[in-house]
Amino acid sequence: MIDEEVLVGDGTWSDETDWEIADFEGEHEGDEHLAMPTVAVVGRPNVGKSTLVNRILGRREAVVEDVPGVTRDRISYEASWAGRRFLVQDTGGWEPDAKGLQQHVARQAEVAMATADAILLVVDATVGATATDEAAVRKLRRSKIPVILVANKVDDQKVELEAASLWSLGLGEPRMVSAAHGRGTGDLLDDVLTALPETPREGTGAAGPRRVALVGKPNVGKSSLLNKLAGDERSVVHDVAGTTVDPVDSLVELGGKVWKFVDTAGLRRKVSNASGTEFYASLRTKSALEASEVAIMLIDASVPITEQDLRVISLVADSGRALVLAFNKWDLVDEDRRYMLEREIDRDLVRVPWAQRVNISAHTGRAVAKLVPQMETALESWDKRISTGRLNTWLKEVIAATPPPMRGGRQPRVLFATQAGTRPPTFVLFTTGFLEAGYRRFLERRLREEFGFDGSPVRISVRVREKKERKK
Repeated sequence: MIDEEVLVGDGTWSDETDWEIADFEGEHEGDEHLAMPTVAVVGRPNVGKSTLVNRILGRREAVVEDVPGVTRDRISYEASWAGRRFLVQDTGGWEPDAKGLQQHVARQAEVAMATADAILLVVDATVGATATDEAAVRKLRRSKIPVILVANKVDDQKVELEAASLWSLGLGEPRMVSAAHGRGTGDLLDDVLTALPETPREGTGAAGPRRVALVGKPNVGKSSLLNKLAGDERSVVHDVAGTTVDPVDSLVELGGKVWKFVDTAGLRRKVSNASGTEFYASLRTKSALEASEVAIMLIDASVPITEQDLRVISLVADSGRALVLAFNKWDLVDEDRRYMLEREIDRDLVRVPWAQRVNISAHTGRAVAKLVPQMETALESWDKRISTGRLNTWLKEVIAATPPPMRGGRQPRVLFATQAGTRPPTFVLFTTGFLEAGYRRFLERRLREEFGFDGSPVRISVRVREKKERKK
């Protein structure tokens, strides 16, 4: 039972216990999304664009591997230089006559060129100007956006002399850098700040949009869903699994408000077992999840739930994010499959019975609008806080009706409880003894019944107070 001697009549705690509560209570300060100018990094494949992006950021964010075509979407990262913040947009390799998947990649690069506030055209100085470089220059000249020519891979003075020939492209002096070694990047960033306007051409306002991560195994329809929600082609979609490598940020207006969606790479296996591009893509996906507030987990409803699905769900649950389960490809589900799916959900998704669920088809657009109220409900639960007095009044009634089980011949007492934080809701019980895991699950279930928390994980921890013997 709850120790009433610790409770003060007004629902607050005595001075004796204040310091213990303070150890657990935390405040979450909301992030503020300020409109920032964008510099797009473009160029033909394998000239070192992603390496340059990482050098500008001062950390390894963009996926880099020594094969062309690793970056396929346009991905934005926040950077700062000399006290000024701006966005750097990495793009896939641009080619004027690309076909198939590469045509989609080139289109994303062209969108970046059209919407950026300044452009870095990256050229491989060891190769010199190619026909593709010249085609890119002709395209960029038609816009009124400032363009800076970057001669990359200038690792020594010999290459620097060869790079002088890039004046022929007609974009003025080439800025000679070595993205791999950092040579010349400081001067380049000074030039970038000069070219960027104080405010972006296309702003998003000061209020920060809620952040949504699209997660799931490869080829489950994450990019298709993002494109359907956005109403245009934000992510490269192809019938080859694993098209998305980097997380792709998109601001999308839904239900009268702006949401920031992040389309992530599909997780095939554990990060420790992945290699090369897949290893770094897995790290980016985990980072995107940690930076999000709610995750939409896409599951292919037309086939049995797989171990990969369960692994991603565990990743989301461990991250403490709000969760919506979107069963995609519902247009391919018949009556028999629906029956089997319900059985699989009851058997396999026991860890997240609290998750919001919706059946959708990213291909046809079926029920995708229902995702918005589901996300809003999950986020409301994720942000919810219960007052200490109300929490303990409820807890006293629950424990009186169903006391905790005996342990070591003694029944533990719950001295008091407090909500230590939100995002996710976290509760701490101060007790005289350990509470069994089964009883903590019972309390969580009753907590959800009383206060809601639909779509959000709830964490309950126990702090056992040792009795202090007074010295005579």
